[in-house]
Amino acid sequence: MTQSNSGKALKPVELYTDGACSGNPGPGGWAFVLRCPRTLKEIERSGGQPHTTNNQMELMAVIRGLETLKEPCAVELYADSNYVGQGIASWMAGWKRRGWKRKDGSKLVPVKNVELWQELDQQMQTHRVTYHHVKGHAGHTENERCDQLAVAAYQQYL
Repeated sequence: MTQSNSGKALKPVELYTDGACSGNPGPGGWAFVLRCPRTLKEIERSGGQPHTTNNQMELMAVIRGLETLKEPCAVELYADSNYVGQGIASWMAGWKRRGWKRKDGSKLVPVKNVELWQELDQQMQTHRVTYHHVKGHAGHTENERCDQLAVAAYQQYL
């Protein structure tokens, strides 16, 4: 088991996420599958919005999955979103140092979807998250399930 900063063991969980949009922007959906390997317990959830972007739905899926956890966990996050992966691994630390601004040439501009990134950052303070990229629409069972749920979630707005 992974240790928290306090030395307490963190429960390992797997979080599979996906976001989808019909048009970009357009009606969108998010979904996650959350699994505890020790107990084999699994939770699926999804939701949507009538007017959003694919990137916003990708972020929302991760946020909703993390906030479902009732205690700090060691989270193995599996997603097909390079946007989420790059944000977690590379961009977020710099954005925070610059007051949630990103470089655009020689100037600083506000980070797109800043409220969602800040919400994700807050969740990541509670959990130890390791990102794993999976190829979308390539037969990955949990990614395919999340895609089905996310598409069904936005179809209510068509």
